[in-house]
Amino acid sequence: MLTNNDILKKLRVAHKLRDEHIVEILKLADFEITKGALGDLFRAEDHPKYVDAGDQILRKFLDGLIIHLRGERPRKGKEKRLTH
Repeated sequence: MLTNNDILKKLRVAHKLRDEHIVEILKLADFEITKGALGDLFRAEDHPKYVDAGDQILRKFLDGLIIHLRGERPRKGKEKRLTH
């Protein structure tokens, strides 16, 4: 079974993302992380500084990745309406 860490690693490789890109993508989803803390997520599971990626960081990364790839979603209620 894939862990959240494995999913993050696979997405990083698939999208050819560097650590600084991932930090910026997470910022798009209002999640701040340092490059050092991010590196702990990508360590081998048996490394002493390995950290499990929780559901929140994976969710925020996916949200940020959507914004990164597609752009901001238009806000509801601020759409232009036609008037006659």
